[in-house]
Amino acid sequence: MKYGDKIIKMEGVIVEVQDGAVAMDLKGRLGYLKVPMRMLITDYPLKVGQEIAFNMSFPEVVSEEVNEKYVSNLEIRNRKEGK
Repeated sequence: MKYGDKIIKMEGVIVEVQDGAVAMDLKGRLGYLKVPMRMLITDYPLKVGQEIAFNMSFPEVVSEEVNEKYVSNLEIRNRKEGK
């Protein structure tokens, strides 16, 4: 990594609770994030409307090269889904 790590506290609101995943809208029009339930730390039953927070750094591209295996898997999945 070429740049120093700067941890940023991200906040949002839960907008969807499924059997295995939780979706949240991030505050500040930063988008939407859906994560597996196992990634959440909570002492409360999950409900739509609860506020969440997590620490995040900036994503950084680590290589100019494309990982052909991932691209191939995406193409196969898209063909199966009819995209």
